[in-house]
Amino acid sequence: MTIMVLGSINTDITSYGQSLPRAGETVFGSRYEIDLGGKGANQAAAVARLGAAVEFVGRTGKDMFGELSTDRLARFGVSTGHCSLDEAEGTGIAMISVDAQGQNLITVVPGANMRIGESELRQVLPVLGQCKVLMLQLEVPLATSLAAARAAGERGIKVVLDPAPAHADGLPLEFYGAVDVITPNETETEALLGYLPATVEDGRRAARELVAKGARAAVVKLGARGAYAVGVGTDGFIPAFSVKAVSSVAAGDCFNAGLAVALSEGKSLAEAARFAAACGALCTTKAGSAASAPTRAEVEALLAG
Repeated sequence: MTIMVLGSINTDITSYGQSLPRAGETVFGSRYEIDLGGKGANQAAAVARLGAAVEFVGRTGKDMFGELSTDRLARFGVSTGHCSLDEAEGTGIAMISVDAQGQNLITVVPGANMRIGESELRQVLPVLGQCKVLMLQLEVPLATSLAAARAAGERGIKVVLDPAPAHADGLPLEFYGAVDVITPNETETEALLGYLPATVEDGRRAARELVAKGARAAVVKLGARGAYAVGVGTDGFIPAFSVKAVSSVAAGDCFNAGLAVALSEGKSLAEAARFAAACGALCTTKAGSAASAPTRAEVEALLAG
């Protein structure tokens, strides 16, 4: 295996319409889809689409949504042998609304994802040494992710943390020290550092502050502006690729998948961040969550163009 993903798996119910509803407002949509989702599953699927071997570690309920989610994840080519069944909680659900500009609103009911813990860690530890990168997010218990990050560090495995969804009180300082690369977007950066990076210079400042907190590297995602990477010999801006956006739902997940795959192949942080930016950009050109992940050929074509 090349990459392990410890994280959430959901069923996404996505509606598409002209506009997003305001508080108390009902709007008509044009269509809906039921698909695989969850930041962990999205990232695992995106890694597989890029051609890397990937093991997913997560938990679903014993329900139709759990069967649907794990089946679709396996169809992407992701190994799901370490995905557990929960007797007490249902599978996580995400309800997503997307407007004509590709912007979205998301409500997540985490269900079994928030019960990932000791049993998953017992499964992970014996095989963790076989991978090159461990990918983490924050849609599962923080203590579980931190324990996995520490175990990976002890084995010399790179840890890529997507600090999403953002915790209002930030991250424990000890978590930064267990992370090789942290990859917040603008709102997550605000939760971690107390300000929204509105410019490239803000992105640079934020990435440096995250490294100062203990992370070995930071890539601050600045949406349509691009990203800023600091650490392991890198301090630079990565411009965004120009594409026609349809939906930004899983762009961050595809970015992280590209970053992890590139790092697992020995690319520098700067090279990996550019590869990741191409993955994130291509993701926005398609509808859906995991289904929007680009292939390796698509990414290489965009990089070459």
